[in-house]
Amino acid sequence: MPGRVEGKVAFITGAARGQGRSHAVRLAEEGADIIAIDICGPIQPDSSIAPSTPEDLAETARLVEALDRRIVTAQVDVRDFDAVKTAVKNGVEQLGRLDIIVANAGIGTGGKRLDEVDESEWQEMIDINLTGVWKSVKAGVPHLMAGGNGGSIILTSSVGGLKAHPNIGPYVAAKHGVVGLARSFAIELGQYSIRANSVHPTNVNSPMFMHDATIKMFRPDLENPTKEDMAVAAQFMHVLPVGWVETIDISNAVLFLASDESRYVTGLPLTVDAGSMLK
Repeated sequence: MPGRVEGKVAFITGAARGQGRSHAVRLAEEGADIIAIDICGPIQPDSSIAPSTPEDLAETARLVEALDRRIVTAQVDVRDFDAVKTAVKNGVEQLGRLDIIVANAGIGTGGKRLDEVDESEWQEMIDINLTGVWKSVKAGVPHLMAGGNGGSIILTSSVGGLKAHPNIGPYVAAKHGVVGLARSFAIELGQYSIRANSVHPTNVNSPMFMHDATIKMFRPDLENPTKEDMAVAAQFMHVLPVGWVETIDISNAVLFLASDESRYVTGLPLTVDAGSMLK
C-alpha cells in the first residue's frame, strides 16, 4: 500500500533532533524524501539547553536512510536567508522536487517579565522563531510553485501562539506571529493549490522542554525538582491526564497536514495540546 506522502519531498528545519527529527522520520516512513537543515551548534551561549550537533543531524540522516528514503542535509542557521535558499536549491537539485515545507526550527525562553527582557533577547527570539520561519518558507515557495503540483506549508507554533503564558513574552509574541504568517501564506498562495497551516503543541518531550531550567520553572517550590515533580504541575495545564505529549504526536499532525488527506485544509491553527486551550 502506498505511503501517505509517497513520492513527495519535504524540507524540514531544525531537523537534527526533537520534533524536527521526528517529523523527518515520520514523513520518510510514509514515503517522502527529506531536505533537512539545522544550525548544529549553540545559539544562546548561556542556555541551559545543550545545542544540537552535527552528529545529531547525521543520526537523523541515518534514521531516514534506514527507511530506504533519500535525505540531503546541511548545517544552516535559519536567520541566514542566502544559506537557507542554497540548501533548499541543492536539495531540490538532488531529489528532483519540493512538495512540503515544515518550518520547525525554534528556540525557547523563560524566566523574565516582558518589560524586563533585554533587547538582545527579544531580537534573537523574533529573528529565529518568526523571521526564520518566514525565511524558510520564502526559500521554499519558488520550488513549490515551479513544480506545479501545489504543496503544503506547515509552521510550528505553540499553544503559546494562541494564548499567553507568564514570563515567556518574547516566545508568545513570536509564536502568535507564526499564526499570521500561516494565514497570510494560505490566502496568498491558495490560488496555486499551496496550503499553509500552523501546528500548536503543548509541552513536548523533547530537548527544548526537558531540561533543568524548565523543571525549576514549573516547580519553584522545590530546591531540586525532578522530572516527576514537574509532571505533577504540568498536568494542571491540560484536560487530559498528562504533563506533556511525545514528538510522534506532533509528527502525526504534521503528516496529516502534509498529506492529501488534508487537501482542503488551509489557514488552520491545529492544536495538539491535551486540551490546554480549554483552560
